[in-house]
Amino acid sequence: MARSSARSASPMPVPPRPRRTFGDVMKALLAVVALLALVLGVPFGLIQVGRPVPDGPPGEWLSSAIDAETLIRILMLVVWIAWAQFTACVLVEVKAAVSGVGLPARVPGAGPSQLLARQLVAAVLLLGATAASFTPGISGFGQQAPDTHRPTVAAAQQTPGGLIGGQQQNAADALARQAEQIARQADTGGSHQQGTKFYRIQPPEGRHHDSLWEIAQRHLDDGRRYKEIYALNKDRVQPDGSRLSEASLIRPGWIMEMPADAHGGELVETPGTNPELSKGQQQEIDAYAKDGQDGRGGQAGQGGHEQQRPAARDGDTTTGHFTVPAHHEHAAGHTATPPAGEEVAAPASHTPGLPEALLGAPLLAAGLLAALGRRRRAALWQAATAVAGRRRGMELPTPSGDEADVQDALFAGADPGAVRFLDRALRSLARSLAAEGRPLPLVYAAWLGTGELHLQLAEPAGPPPAPWTHGEDETFWRLEGREVPVPAVDPDSADEPADEEPQAAPYPGLVSLGAQDGSRLLLNLEAVPGLVSLAGAPADRQAVLSSVAAELATNGWSDRMTVTLVGFGADLVPLAPSRLRPLDDVAALLDVMEAETASRRAGLGAAGADSVLTGRTGPAHQAGWAAHLVLLAAEPDAEQAARLAELAHDAARLGIGYLVGAGPDQLPGAAWEMEVTSEGRLLAPLLGLELDAQLLPAPQHAAVARLFAAADAFGGGGGDDDDPAGPAVAHRPPFLVDISEQGRPSVYARLVGRYELMGLDAPDDERGPLLREALALLLLHREGVHPRVLASALWPRGAGDDVREATVARLRDWLGTGEDGTPRLREDATGRLVLDASVVSDLDVLRSLYHEATSGRGADDRAVRGRLLTDALGLVRGPLLAERPAGRYGWLAHEIVDAQLPLLVADIGLALAAFHLERDRAPQAAEALERALVSAGTDERLWNELLRAVHATGDAPRLRALASAFATRSGARGLPPRTAALLDELLPGAAASDEAGTA
Repeated sequence: MARSSARSASPMPVPPRPRRTFGDVMKALLAVVALLALVLGVPFGLIQVGRPVPDGPPGEWLSSAIDAETLIRILMLVVWIAWAQFTACVLVEVKAAVSGVGLPARVPGAGPSQLLARQLVAAVLLLGATAASFTPGISGFGQQAPDTHRPTVAAAQQTPGGLIGGQQQNAADALARQAEQIARQADTGGSHQQGTKFYRIQPPEGRHHDSLWEIAQRHLDDGRRYKEIYALNKDRVQPDGSRLSEASLIRPGWIMEMPADAHGGELVETPGTNPELSKGQQQEIDAYAKDGQDGRGGQAGQGGHEQQRPAARDGDTTTGHFTVPAHHEHAAGHTATPPAGEEVAAPASHTPGLPEALLGAPLLAAGLLAALGRRRRAALWQAATAVAGRRRGMELPTPSGDEADVQDALFAGADPGAVRFLDRALRSLARSLAAEGRPLPLVYAAWLGTGELHLQLAEPAGPPPAPWTHGEDETFWRLEGREVPVPAVDPDSADEPADEEPQAAPYPGLVSLGAQDGSRLLLNLEAVPGLVSLAGAPADRQAVLSSVAAELATNGWSDRMTVTLVGFGADLVPLAPSRLRPLDDVAALLDVMEAETASRRAGLGAAGADSVLTGRTGPAHQAGWAAHLVLLAAEPDAEQAARLAELAHDAARLGIGYLVGAGPDQLPGAAWEMEVTSEGRLLAPLLGLELDAQLLPAPQHAAVARLFAAADAFGGGGGDDDDPAGPAVAHRPPFLVDISEQGRPSVYARLVGRYELMGLDAPDDERGPLLREALALLLLHREGVHPRVLASALWPRGAGDDVREATVARLRDWLGTGEDGTPRLREDATGRLVLDASVVSDLDVLRSLYHEATSGRGADDRAVRGRLLTDALGLVRGPLLAERPAGRYGWLAHEIVDAQLPLLVADIGLALAAFHLERDRAPQAAEALERALVSAGTDERLWNELLRAVHATGDAPRLRALASAFATRSGARGLPPRTAALLDELLPGAAASDEAGTA
């Protein structure tokens, strides 16, 4: 969306709250001592001195001569009166602070005395207040101290009533009731009387923005009365045409009607003459007052239903403290133009059968999909390298039911490009800042849009390094996708220069919460100054926590991390066993976190760092600065909540974050409060957030866990068949073809090597590549492909229903019908697209031949096995879909077949080599192994068997050439230990010389 030329100033992100220091605690303790001395110590001392009034009738001592004793008694009487007045002030201030209702009553003649009592009582109550009042400001990380001339907006709006300590839930309830009463009076016109006072919202000064709390503090002497102002002005039309709908969302130039007891020079009254106002300003205030008299009663009388939030104006994307960045006009140019012959993608609509929760979570889906692929590849390798009697074959069980739907949703919803962009952007930013000798800025959140990223800083941090630019204001740093200068560094990459350490992930605590206006919000849990509470129904809270846990476990923009799950998520541990740690209850968590918090504080002190952000970019950035994020589904009791709040007050500095599922009661120590609704909305009114929540509901949570568990079980564990004495497990391929002469297919595709088709007319040149790619995807998934998955593979940026349906229709027409007249492309009972058995690929034949050789006729007939293995190896012409066109087949990165094929070919080569070696045919065995290396060139087993086979031929020069070639292929990593040991046995000294030559 293009930005309006006259954009209203956006409210800032949550500004920092002054950090509670040791000096603050000492001041509070001194206040306690002072109060005890003045309230209890003074009368005790006076009683010890004596009575202020002498014995006898008043007339006698009033007429007596004034001496030193009389003067002392007069002074004692004055002190007693002053003490009584001060004590009355203390009682009045304590009552007002605890009740939270209205202003404290004024004690006659006690101006300075009442002020002193107010300050001392506030300090004492602050010492005993809930930990929410103690939440440290993030500005405490060695950055500029906040401006103390104005109250801190964050503290006011995160914990209303918490600045003057000791607020409790009854105070909030009382304020709410008071605000409702005022609203009812306003609806009946009771507040619109002679001399109504108004205030105009002021433009921002520096990094501070006006807020209802600050206005109430200045003009009503109590920031807690902000709800009265909100109640008087809610849903009234402002001069710019918008309305006040959230207490945290106000804009410069708006007008606020004030309660009758408001005071201060910035206020104006109407009707009346206000010479300081221009004629236009006076007319705006008069019109606003008339709207309050004539319009609000009609709006309020809608049967008690909440008013619909007005639509935002063009370019208006402010949402309180967290601000959705406006989309820049030139950002739209980053969407690539579809290749010739492809339709322009339209937004996809809902397709029944796939879980929308994962379809609408591109970062979560991408992380889960990548992690699942890694787990399945590891499982395949474990199965392939198992002992001969325990081999499981190359076919993982095909998911079905909920697991199939979830897997399809991961394919269709994943956006790996967005993950790469986010990862590269953050790491390149950290690298640039480190090169300039600058610390990482404290980031509250990131907004990820189409082709651009906005970081929302806690406070201005100077000019961003190029190519980053300022966004909405100085607290936003913006980067466009095409401007990421340095690709992300894979810590496991062998191409990383030996003298350069990979850049650590700067903000591993970023996690998706939901989306708003086309942008996805990632909250930095590490940066929250205290606990984050999540309210809502238990099932809804669980869905949010599961989503957060799964994304933190699998995301691609974090390195080392610990995620502690309390009261849930034990079945999610297989997603990332090195990251996820389940605990049963809060008591166990407290024991762990108290020790870790103390250890981290000591570590920061020893390193001379003020926060983990400093540590991550300093010399010690590879040691000890990993994030630790705690997700609690178990509700703590009052004592546990207090201990958690105490731990969390310094957590942001230490790289620890807490997200706590809270019940109906307010969670003490919650710096930020959120709520998830049954409609899937995530709300945080005081932060200005209203998102479509990212969820992982219970059925999808369980299905994801089962997908990972199935991969682990296939790779080596879990099940009765793992008993060494038990039978071997070889999963049947999902599709077997008739390998006899009578089983010739009507359509045959070669996928192992260069892609070739036989039995079909060539499609037209314009849409031919698209249809060929779609057919390849279907051939690799004989179990069927959901139309949504097909569209996602062909158009990673998204495709509309009409585009998808048109492509499926063309594909069906191109494939035609079989000899019996049935279509070669049909839909099964679940709506997935399935190819007819007459459409076959060489991969299908390869699997069928190997299955028949090892589990069919070849298992009992040695000659048949040799012939079948030879036929299978004859189909190997290279890697899968070799020479595929650039820009297409990106979905192969997520396909397990890319790992299955080399392992399958290696198994065939090894089996055929063993077949020949049994007959002492070493040259034929070596030939079979070299043929297998065409598609499985990195398989160490093939190289080792080839070395043995060539050694058996007695060809020493060829053996030395092979050893040298393998050493060259191994590169800087050197020969694998088993290969080096084998060469020492077959060719003494060759391993050492080859490694020395490579070095």
